[in-house]
Order: sequence, then C-alpha cells, then structure tokens
Amino acid sequence: MNPHDNSAQARQLVSFRLGDEEYAVDILRVQEIIRPTRITPVPNSPEFVEGVLNLRGKVIPVINLRLRLGLPDSASSKQSRIVVTDLPPNTLGFMVDAVSEVIRVPLDRIDPPPAGAMGQVDSYVQGVAKLDGRLLMILELARLVTGEDVISLVA
Repeated sequence: MNPHDNSAQARQLVSFRLGDEEYAVDILRVQEIIRPTRITPVPNSPEFVEGVLNLRGKVIPVINLRLRLGLPDSASSKQSRIVVTDLPPNTLGFMVDAVSEVIRVPLDRIDPPPAGAMGQVDSYVQGVAKLDGRLLMILELARLVTGEDVISLVA
C-alpha cells in the first residue's frame, strides 16, 4: 500500500437530507437512487413502511426513513428520492427528502457517535462526520431493518 494514497484513509458516502438535517450512508451499500414511483401499500405493515415497488421486476420494500428515525413525516416533493440499498440478503428502498451529493470524508473527520446521548437512535448511527461546519450523521442502514416487523416484509 502506498503511504501517500489517501483513498484508504477516507470513506465515500452518499449524503441526503431529512428535514433540515444531513445524513449519509456508505456508498458501497447504495445500488441506485430513483425518483419515487408508484408504491403499493402493504396491509398491516409498520407505520414507517411506505409499501413496496416494482423495480425492473423485483419487488422492493420502501421504508420512510423520517418515520423510521422517529422524525415527523412530511409530504413528498420534487426533490424526494428513494435510495435503493443492498443489505444482503435483501434489497430495500429508503425514502429521503433529497439526495445531496457523493462525498469523500477523511477518516480523521469522523467521530464515533456520542455515547448514549442520542438514546435509541445511537444504535443506527455509525459516526458523525465534520465537514466545513456541517455535521453529517452516518447511518448503518442494516441496523434499521433488524426488527421482526421489517424482516417479515422482505422474507
């Protein structure tokens, strides 16, 4: 390994917005980003599950990330997107308010989440990236979908 190669010392993330807050996920988890299309509701599903959509012949559950994180819901806008993720063995979509950019964050700019300060949410947060006066919560999407209520949708 070349000691002057900074690529191994940075994480590449996809950043997005939920309300006024910025979040990010590892780009290796993201398959694609699509505009919201026809989502079919699933009866008796948890409140945060928007439903399922047909993506090129594959049925994908769509999770409203605002509701999953305990944030107030809001209407979709022209900027709303579905971040389609690969969380083996499943492919899931996460509805977000807007996708911002793909960014490289040096590892020395990522801090662990504050211990216990965020309650239940800290189990979903991998770290906090500090970039030019911005704070981005880096989410571990796999931890958001470990409950039986979500697993039953993708089984």
